Amino acid sequence: MEEPTDGRDGALDPLELRAWRGLIETTALLRRRSDQLLLADSGLSGSDYPVLVTLHELGDATVRSTELAERIGWEQSRLSHHLARMERRGLVGRRRHEPDNRGSEVFITDEGRSVFLAAAKAHSQTVRTLFADVLSRQQLAALADAMETLARNLTVPGAGTTEG
Repeated sequence: MEEPTDGRDGALDPLELRAWRGLIETTALLRRRSDQLLLADSGLSGSDYPVLVTLHELGDATVRSTELAERIGWEQSRLSHHLARMERRGLVGRRRHEPDNRGSEVFITDEGRSVFLAAAKAHSQTVRTLFADVLSRQQLAALADAMETLARNLTVPGAGTTEG
């Protein structure tokens, strides 16, 4: 059994390093492959999909672009540029935020919803093929638990900072 380091020198022990690199490298591989298949199947990019998923889940409601950026974990400037491209393609619409006339509200168009719904089934099958079918139910449960633990820790104020 590999012993953990005491953390004082900042070095990761072999198991910590293996787990960390596995997470980072495998996540990148999964994203790249699923994005390639998404584009081939539907014409949607891996960047289009989280925007459309979020807007679809909101139904007919609009969302401020700042809130949308926060929900999908993007910087506001990246989202603004991407929304402009999606708007030109007819997938989303934007309008001024009525209550205070600052910022914009984003909504999914009928075309965007149609394209998303057509893509969702194939994308779900890709996720199943590349991810869910490869792992046992026990591995999926352990991974889900681990990711939920990490997410809870990262949403605590001050989490992720190092104390000197």
